[in-house]
Amino acid sequence: MSNTGWHRLGRVEQFQQAAVTEVVADGLPLVITWQDGELGAISGVCNHAGGPLGQGHLDGEYVVCPWHHWKFHCRTGLGEPGYEDDAVPSHAVRVEAGDLYVDLAPRTPRRKKPHPPHPLTRPIRREEGPIRVAGISTTHMDRDHPRYSGSEGLLDVALQHAGTALECETKLLRLDDLQIRNCEGYYSKSARACTWPCSITQMDSEDEMEKVYEMLVHWADVVLVATPIRWGASSALYYRMAERLNCVQNQITIKDNVLIRNKVAGFIIVGGQDNVQDVAGHLLGFFSELGFMFPQFPYIAHSRGWSAEDMERNVEHMKHSEELRRGARELVRRQVALARVLLGHQAAEERTERGGRKAHRLDIERAR
Repeated sequence: MSNTGWHRLGRVEQFQQAAVTEVVADGLPLVITWQDGELGAISGVCNHAGGPLGQGHLDGEYVVCPWHHWKFHCRTGLGEPGYEDDAVPSHAVRVEAGDLYVDLAPRTPRRKKPHPPHPLTRPIRREEGPIRVAGISTTHMDRDHPRYSGSEGLLDVALQHAGTALECETKLLRLDDLQIRNCEGYYSKSARACTWPCSITQMDSEDEMEKVYEMLVHWADVVLVATPIRWGASSALYYRMAERLNCVQNQITIKDNVLIRNKVAGFIIVGGQDNVQDVAGHLLGFFSELGFMFPQFPYIAHSRGWSAEDMERNVEHMKHSEELRRGARELVRRQVALARVLLGHQAAEERTERGGRKAHRLDIERAR
């Protein structure tokens, strides 16, 4: 593969039928553009994550990458205004006897403007301190006119017990308080298009899924997810979060990069109708795929069944049931106990590894 000299692409008419045409010339991905009666050629590989520019579209004079919407001028390869320091190679074109030729040797170089790494991409390193318990409430709520939520109420009991009797550090995250965009299916474009952190997180500074990623990946040792049952399934907010967590799971499948290690999950499930086991099965399956671990009896649940439509009575029962409150305290106790075991093993492994490195250095010094 020389990637030098002029290469015939074909009859020029075929490149005047569309604004953007993807081609591969002698193994080199290129974008041929037709804009305002002028042909252009730039690299077909985006600077950001290697996205296929030739599968994008034109926005004025700029080719828009289909993966994450980075833009490059259709003839010069320069990034959009304000981002000119980012540029993809441009190539000369010519028409001869009705055929389009492209010079495979780039006339301008690729330039990548240094971008500071996203804060979430920092190494995952647990700081010293007590066990950290994160609670995630997935119930919808009008905070100006709040109602009682059974799942969130039991989550509050569990977190209070963790913070007092178990001497843990705790945080509560209500998904309903966050502006979280729906998953937009970047993984379906290409596995590499669904990045860590999420493509949306990198593009949209107002999207607040970052707070969930920070808590699950970097902060928490124990995660308690509380959900109501909505027509036999978890809440819509839970599914919005789960879809956006695909970028955590896909790191395992495409990069063998396990972001969740030695972390424990548990669940609080409350519904005015039954289907507890099905909801629990989904939660357990999904969080195990992310890398979380579970103790015995990793969830508690309450439902009065399909025929119990007297919801006022159910709410009163939830508010005052010492059995349910005791269950929430026991749930978090089990989660914290397993977290302590896992972190103890991790600390022992790290000490052994440090000891091995020290012994190795001593052997080297003796050999000298």
